[in-house]
Amino acid sequence: MLARLRARSQRGAAVVDFVLVLVVLVPLFLGMLQVALVMLVRNTLAAAASEGARLAATSDRGPGDGVALTREQIDQAIAGRYAEDVTVRRVLVDGAPTIEVTIHARVPALGIGGPAVELSVTGHAVEEQP
Repeated sequence: MLARLRARSQRGAAVVDFVLVLVVLVPLFLGMLQVALVMLVRNTLAAAASEGARLAATSDRGPGDGVALTREQIDQAIAGRYAEDVTVRRVLVDGAPTIEVTIHARVPALGIGGPAVELSVTGHAVEEQP
């Protein structure tokens, strides 16, 4: 009889334990997912900026070609909304003429909205001299 009373008093304890574990695990999982999304976008933007700078730095191409390639790669890899703010300029790095492609983007929380992470990524390439 005592065993039955104990079994009845434990009924529903598994549900409470499950909810308590979920309260900790779900935010942790969503946080890791957000970090992974931001890193994916940052790495993609960095690669696109570098490729755009390399193209713009060749002797037969110009800055507009670099911006176009950068935007195209971002659009194909992730989404065109990350390619809206792409700038290119000529700078001197250690006395060498260099093309610099900069991308500014906002990565929303889990890709669905909410507070965003601001990213600014830059790619450089030494300009070829004709």
